[in-house]
Amino acid sequence: MPAAPQFQSEFLRTFAARGAYYDCSGPEELDRLFAKERVTAYIGFDCTADSLHVGSLVQLMTLRRLQQAGHKPILLMGGGTTKAGDPSGKDDTRQMLTSEQIEANKQSILGGIKHLLHFGDGPSDAILVDNAEWLDRLEWLPFLREVGRHFSVNRMLTLESVKLRLEREQPLSFLEFNYSIMQAYDFVELYKRYGCRLQSSGSDQWGNVVSGIDLGHRLANVQLYGLTTPLITTASGAKMGKTAAGAVWLNSDRVSPYDYWQFWRNTEDGDVGRFLRLFTELPESEITRLENLEGAERNDGKKILATEATSILHGREAAGLAAETARRTFEEGASAEGLPSFEIERAKLEAGIPVPNLAQMSGLTSSTGEARRFIQGGGLSVNNVPVKDVKANVSLSDVKDGAIKLSLGKKKHILIKPV
Repeated sequence: MPAAPQFQSEFLRTFAARGAYYDCSGPEELDRLFAKERVTAYIGFDCTADSLHVGSLVQLMTLRRLQQAGHKPILLMGGGTTKAGDPSGKDDTRQMLTSEQIEANKQSILGGIKHLLHFGDGPSDAILVDNAEWLDRLEWLPFLREVGRHFSVNRMLTLESVKLRLEREQPLSFLEFNYSIMQAYDFVELYKRYGCRLQSSGSDQWGNVVSGIDLGHRLANVQLYGLTTPLITTASGAKMGKTAAGAVWLNSDRVSPYDYWQFWRNTEDGDVGRFLRLFTELPESEITRLENLEGAERNDGKKILATEATSILHGREAAGLAAETARRTFEEGASAEGLPSFEIERAKLEAGIPVPNLAQMSGLTSSTGEARRFIQGGGLSVNNVPVKDVKANVSLSDVKDGAIKLSLGKKKHILIKPV
């Protein structure tokens, strides 16, 4: 990772101090731009799923810190670029989504993250834009003549996302090959519409950002800038946001606030200080104190990280409830802390599963007949509530804090976790 320059402007100085800086174009010029005026900057998110995950959190925090420093963030949703598919980090062509699926994903994503910024008409209020507004309206031949002629195929073949696919002899569709042109065009279009001078992204998007800067010179005779963040890995080298259960999604219907809190609570010792800087808004003095705790007190730093990170995404009340739930669970003793679990496909729970079948599948009972007998005797409970009907079903609506608790009497329990 390149060493961060000694920035003078408030935003870039804070950005680097929090560990979010990887690289930028024209660092001295960009620093002067931030020092003298309100900068409009954007970050784009495609709509390939119905939620973003923790891997996108550095970018969301960048937009948030931009606004807090008095600058103007643009949250760009990729309703148009999603139709092409970003080849970055993928070995195969992405699944083609319909316009209706993309729109549904966009609305769901916004429901999980829009509250992180303040939108409105004020000088530093955020702007929400969808690049389908212009990409869907482009005419093929005019676009090729106006924009496509500025892109060298030779250079496009050197882009990391393209080069890796070709080196591995993996398919790369012509549609995906055009993704970098579309992203570059987004940058110029946002400059023309909103005076946007800066694109921020993960470091893996650097080639596409540079393409946008170059296109700005050619089409609008303007100097645009790029600012990238590092790809976050844990102290042990694992990819940030990946767990045994899968991705850590930001929408609460995919990962509950309690499970989200637990994800941060399980941070490795060597990551506490770094993650406090990146993913919370605590002052540096407090972060320094927390990262220097030793022994059992290190857990205090992890709990504060969990509560602060959860507060930003889900609100202070939800974070406090998650922390209290965790505290009560711990204080109930080792038996509660070590409760066995059984993973089940989310789709099966969506359809609903009879309680006796789930008890047998999870190993809580040896058969569905045994489960029915316990139900008839009042000895089988779902989330601590006795089941009264042998035909009762459980579904996703029964998931509490990321799981369904099945109990046989007072001593035998299992957590059913949708995946």
